[in-house]
Amino acid sequence: MSKGKNQHVVRHADGWAVRGAGNEQVTQITDTQREAIQIAREIAQNQQSELLIHGRNGRIRERDSFGNDPFPPKG
Repeated sequence: MSKGKNQHVVRHADGWAVRGAGNEQVTQITDTQREAIQIAREIAQNQQSELLIHGRNGRIRERDSFGNDPFPPKG
């Protein structure tokens, strides 16, 4: 299970936003999705949580886990 709050990259009226799971307020607003992803990735890595990237339609299009993955890749 993750230690910190999962970080979501979501569409925002002013561009793209980083939002912690369950938070009413956004953490940061950026002009591009790429910028928001970089910020959210750093936060998720620091908090050992998940990064969830939403597309323009609001649906999750990608996710990365930085916590203790219960199903780590076999390699």
